[in-house]
Amino acid sequence: MENQKISHKIGNIEVSVIIPCFNEENTITLLLDAIKDQTFPIARLEVIIADALSTDQTRRKIGQYIQKNNELTINVIDNPKRTIPAAVNLAVNAAKGEFIVRLDAHSLPNTKYIELCINALKTEIAECVGGVWDIIPGSQGWIARSIAIAASHPIGIGDAQYRFTNKPGLVDTVPFGAFRKELFIKIGGFNEKLLANEDYEFYTRIRKNHGKIWLDPAIRCTYFARKDLNALARQYWRYGFWKYRMLVNYPETIRWRQALPPIFVFSLMILLLFSIFYGFSRWILVCLLAFYLIVLMGTSLKSCFKKNDPGLFIGMPLAIACMHFSWGAGFLYSIIRSWFR
Repeated sequence: MENQKISHKIGNIEVSVIIPCFNEENTITLLLDAIKDQTFPIARLEVIIADALSTDQTRRKIGQYIQKNNELTINVIDNPKRTIPAAVNLAVNAAKGEFIVRLDAHSLPNTKYIELCINALKTEIAECVGGVWDIIPGSQGWIARSIAIAASHPIGIGDAQYRFTNKPGLVDTVPFGAFRKELFIKIGGFNEKLLANEDYEFYTRIRKNHGKIWLDPAIRCTYFARKDLNALARQYWRYGFWKYRMLVNYPETIRWRQALPPIFVFSLMILLLFSIFYGFSRWILVCLLAFYLIVLMGTSLKSCFKKNDPGLFIGMPLAIACMHFSWGAGFLYSIIRSWFR
C-alpha cells in the first residue's frame, strides 16, 4: 500500500502524535476529530499513523479525512511487521516533533490532553507523563457495559491507578504515555520481541535509567473496551502470556495485581487434581470458588445500584472472571512453554 501524506505546516512541528493502527474503521475518524479539536495549536503538531496493512475501510477513511481536513498534518506509514511495538518504533523514527504523544486508534483524548501532557513534560516533573482512562463500552448490550465497568474496577484490575484514581503522583505505568523523542532514542525504543506489555517494559527501562513516570488525572482519555467476552479473553490471555516474558528480564517489577491471577488459577488446578484422590481437597476447592463467587456478586450488586443497571449483576462477574482466568492461564502457559523451550 502507498503511504498517505498531507503536509500543511504553518509553524515548526513541536509534537508528533503517533498512532498504531489496524482495522479501526469504526473509530479512526473519531480519534482524528479529537486531535483536531485539541487546545494545543494543531499547526505545531503532526499525526503519524503506523498502519499494519488494514484490510477493512480504515485506509480509505483516513484518505477521505485528509482531503477534507487539510489544516491537520497527517502522515500514514506502513507497518509490515503488524505489531504494536514495531508500529511505535516506525512512527517515532518518522516523527519530526521534539515531543511524542502516543495514542491508540480506539481511544479519544479530551480536548486538553496534548496541552497538559506537553506542559507537564516542560516542567520536567517526569520523563514520561500520562493520564486516566475513562473506559466506555465497545458496543451495545449488557455484556459490553459490564466489561467496561469491570475493566475499571479494582477487583478486576487491581491497583492499576490509571483506570480509576483521582490523585496525581508517581506511578510505574500510564496508558499510552507522552515523552521526548530524545529519551525514546536514548532508552532504545520499544522491544519488538514483546507483543504485549511492551509499554510497561519501556517504562521499566525509563525508571531503571533514573527516570520518573507521572500520572495526572486531569489528563483524560476515553478508551473503548472490548465488545464481548471472546475478545476480552483473547486480550487478557495475551497480557498474561507476554507479562511472563517481560518478567523474565525484570522479575523485580512484578506487582501483587499481576501475581494473584496465575496463583489463583494454579491453586484451582492443583485442588481439582487432588480432589480426585482426597476428599478434603474438594471441600477446599468448593469453599474457595464459593468465596470468589460471593466477592464477585457483592461487587456487581454494588455496581448495579450505583449505575442503576441490572445487567451488571450477571455481566460483571462474568467479565471479571474472564479477565482473571484468561490472564492467569496465559501467564501459566507462558511459563510452561518457556520451560519446554
